[in-house]
Amino acid sequence: MLREPFPPYCRSPAAVLQKSAQARSVYLQLPGSGWLFLFREPLSWQLFLTWTWKRRRRVKRTRRMRTLRLRDRVKCKCEPPPITPSAALYWCPVLTAGLSLRSDSCTEYDLADSRMCPDQETLSPHCFHILRVLGRGSYGKVFQVKKVTGSNSGRIFAMKVLQKARLVCHAKDTEHATAERNVLEAVRHPFIVDLVYAFQTHGKLYLILECLSGGELFLHLEREGIFMEDTACFYLAEIALALGHLHSLGIIYRDLKPENVMLSAHGHIKLTDFGICKESIYGDSVTHTFCGTVEYMAPEVVAHKGYNRVVDWWSLGVLLYDMLTGSPPFKGNNRKKVIDKILKAKPSFPPYITPDACDLLKKLLKKNPAQRLGSGQADVADIQKHPFFRHIHWEDLLQCKIEPPYKPNLLSEDDVSHFGAYFTRQTPLDSPDAVISESANQAFLGFTYIAPSVLESLREAFSFQSWHQSPHPQPQSPGSLPSAPQSKVTPQESSKPLPISSKGRKSKGRKGV
Repeated sequence: MLREPFPPYCRSPAAVLQKSAQARSVYLQLPGSGWLFLFREPLSWQLFLTWTWKRRRRVKRTRRMRTLRLRDRVKCKCEPPPITPSAALYWCPVLTAGLSLRSDSCTEYDLADSRMCPDQETLSPHCFHILRVLGRGSYGKVFQVKKVTGSNSGRIFAMKVLQKARLVCHAKDTEHATAERNVLEAVRHPFIVDLVYAFQTHGKLYLILECLSGGELFLHLEREGIFMEDTACFYLAEIALALGHLHSLGIIYRDLKPENVMLSAHGHIKLTDFGICKESIYGDSVTHTFCGTVEYMAPEVVAHKGYNRVVDWWSLGVLLYDMLTGSPPFKGNNRKKVIDKILKAKPSFPPYITPDACDLLKKLLKKNPAQRLGSGQADVADIQKHPFFRHIHWEDLLQCKIEPPYKPNLLSEDDVSHFGAYFTRQTPLDSPDAVISESANQAFLGFTYIAPSVLESLREAFSFQSWHQSPHPQPQSPGSLPSAPQSKVTPQESSKPLPISSKGRKSKGRKGV
């Protein structure tokens, strides 16, 4: 999903096409109904609408610009032509979008119909052979699988399976599952896990992710006890870049801890488990949800105050302390004692911690979020300038050109020696579907997804040039669209989606909320 608002005063169709080519999407202007975003990346020609601008102050107009994803169905004023990837572009200008959806004269077409993209791959659990269990959670399991049909045949993936029957019991659980899928679709970063496919059956949701054979950072930290400072610096730098990218998209991660940091086969980190992240937090916007893992929560979270992206930098400081000392800075026999220490106690620093590391920890663990390093508009750039990272070449790090301090010793692509044996020794079986009602299934419309890399051949079928030369509506002043509430992710006690890691192990007494 494109988060950047379209330039408010742009009137040139050529500029629209140029912008869309950079964003890998097609922009179409419909007279009187605003901008229609047709994204090429998701499956089923998912459609997006933005808020249109009215005559108001620029700041207010920009704030009103949001991207609203339509459901899997839209209505069209006329019969579409024979549907091919190229013809779909010419059909798009007749889609009526928001203002005419209630018209009885419109005909409804299902955009998930395979005719919309005859070359697309139909996904189902039968496309994947289950090899091993990697983890288990409240709503399902994580399997290591091999794709046996179609594109990517023979490749190893992690398959996260969520049971709809358990999710639909609480609306917030459903929001968590869909939010994770949406964030993973929107984010592309070398230090964030890649979503390759997403599909569903009548009773389950399936997320197919890259398999991170290096296992959890938590397991490696548990085996080593503590990390040397240069090792901790490397991992912390990669995590900081990932968090900074999320913040630039208006996303707060809110669940940073060693269990949610995985290692790739090459030894680079990957953030996983986006079930309780919060979207659309820009500028002075705040959220109030009490969620996360207590030992890693910022003071403003445990105090039930409004907070923003700066809570992630507190968690980054806790993680650095954990890597250098072997435990979080604020511990206790129960949650109340931990919270009291987070609010009142000062962290103690072992004598072997260097002055630069100590200074970074003090600045990240400021109880006043306004004084915390990274709280300014520069966000992660302020953290990158700290002397603790003076040996890090950030451009090389982002391009994965720096050799990691540890590279997992893997015998094969499907090696699971870096995962907990408690799970990998279990019989790898996916339970039967528990079918839910059609009305309950409406919450999961639009879940299907195929990554852009898989659709590369499909992209080549598009021609911006041919569409640009074809007749299309002249730019007009867009009208107003009916407002729609944004979906909110509000985690609650024991209602967190299944993480991509194996959570059955003892985890230093830490529990997520």
